[in-house]
Amino acid sequence: MILTAAAARYAQALAEVVLEPGSGLDAHDVAKQIQSVEDLINESPELRHVMLSPAVASSKKRAVIGQFSAGLGLAPKVRNFIYVVIDHRRIEQLPAIRQAFEIAVDAALGFIKADVTSAQSLSGPQRAALESELVKVTGKRVRMRFAMDESLIGGVVARIGSTVYDGSVRGQLETMRRRLTAES
Repeated sequence: MILTAAAARYAQALAEVVLEPGSGLDAHDVAKQIQSVEDLINESPELRHVMLSPAVASSKKRAVIGQFSAGLGLAPKVRNFIYVVIDHRRIEQLPAIRQAFEIAVDAALGFIKADVTSAQSLSGPQRAALESELVKVTGKRVRMRFAMDESLIGGVVARIGSTVYDGSVRGQLETMRRRLTAES
């Protein structure tokens, strides 16, 4: 998903409100609430059409969200934020806004995200050891998301932003192949 400058601005504004002392909001819960609005819109083609149509007045779109807000468990500040997004005709960017919000919150709290891919599921101690190494390498606290890819044969690949740490058997074999072909 491409994060636009507009999505980043909305996300940053929401992050500032959520992280403000005394806000009474948990950033993780706010992200879940926004995700629930996204899911609601995506589950119904009719609702999606209404929410994305420029022909439907913002007041009607707000009324629809208002009707569902209690059922979705939206905090009043989150509901009001969704209203602002609707009023500024940015509802189609809600997934990007949520993603940028998560990034902004992590940055404010000193975390970075690492996408970790392994050949097999990692045990608790393996995950802890990997997290410890990534903290040493980056100097920041790390939030890891895990995925499996059997084509790795063994080992782990960690992606943090645009940096890839390849500790997979496949990666090591490729490195050896390049060295051998370069020396001949």
